[in-house]
Amino acid sequence: MSEMSFEQMLEESFKTIRNGEVVEGTVIDVKPDEIILNIGYKSDGIITRNEYTNEPNVDLTTVVSVGDTMEAKVLKVNDGEGQVMLTYKRLAAEKGSKRLEEAFNTQEVLTAKVAQVLEGGLGVVIDEARIFIPASLVSDTYEKDLGKYKDQEIEFVITEFNPRRRRIIGDRKQLLLAKKAELQKALFERINVGDVLEGTVKNVTDFGAFIDLGGADGLLHISEMSWGRVENPRKVFKVGDEVKVFIKDINENKIALSMKFEDENPWKDAASRYAAGNIVTGVVARMTDFGAFVELAPGVDALLHVSQISREHVEKPADVLNIGQEIEAKIVDFNEEDRKISLSIKALLAPSEEAQEDAEESAEE
Repeated sequence: MSEMSFEQMLEESFKTIRNGEVVEGTVIDVKPDEIILNIGYKSDGIITRNEYTNEPNVDLTTVVSVGDTMEAKVLKVNDGEGQVMLTYKRLAAEKGSKRLEEAFNTQEVLTAKVAQVLEGGLGVVIDEARIFIPASLVSDTYEKDLGKYKDQEIEFVITEFNPRRRRIIGDRKQLLLAKKAELQKALFERINVGDVLEGTVKNVTDFGAFIDLGGADGLLHISEMSWGRVENPRKVFKVGDEVKVFIKDINENKIALSMKFEDENPWKDAASRYAAGNIVTGVVARMTDFGAFVELAPGVDALLHVSQISREHVEKPADVLNIGQEIEAKIVDFNEEDRKISLSIKALLAPSEEAQEDAEESAEE
């Protein structure tokens, strides 16, 4: 038997590898666009930037160091120049795909950073395996701008796994709904009518504002925003405002709120403040043909009848008064039960002035 040459013995000392095989190697050199591995073969293995990651323009020297050990998959045993072409990202994607399949089967909650904002949804990556989250499954409410999710870490579950069709679908919405249901249940278990809570304005409409109470929304109707009159809720509240409210009513899963706290009720001492004979100052709030309504305090309006505006004949209040005008008048009637107050400017005239005006009227006749 002939002796083997040194070259033959050296050749025999190297392991054999095949396309598709997973190998482990040690990084012996790294450049911005490629990694060189000693894989125990007669030729070194090369991982290009494109076969390391799908992220563009990554400087490989920032992610891999000489001496690191890595696993990779063989693409070509000989690239034509005697080198072994390897891929890291495809091996990672295969492992990631298996990871996602397990997560799909167990409905495990996954966490990943949003890599792409796509038309119609979000793209996330786990171990180089891509998951698509449709816009309809991103949130439990309509999201007009998905751009805010870019680079955010989000939680989701896999609801469809079909790697052959490259269809791996994630769902964030069901997690939000489940969490909201838990918070809602906990909230309803601890709240009662009359409780004072702090909440955040979530939405403002013409008829009121919806307040997030941390588990459920409550409605603060326009009539419950103040003891005074609120013409437009949008001029009083904006989304994000922190407010203190109390629960007025709970009807199944509906919560009615109020900001009309009893200790701020302007009618609680009205009997003394607005007793008949008192002279008060107020602001003309609105007018009708029969009189003007004067705001004495937020939530307390009084009627100044057209016949009580002046000793001269007044056809309509608008002929002599203006909205927003401050006036002084005398209270001629107070009805606490019906919360009605009647005013008179005419009653403020001194007796001498009354006699003089009566005399002038007689002379004219």
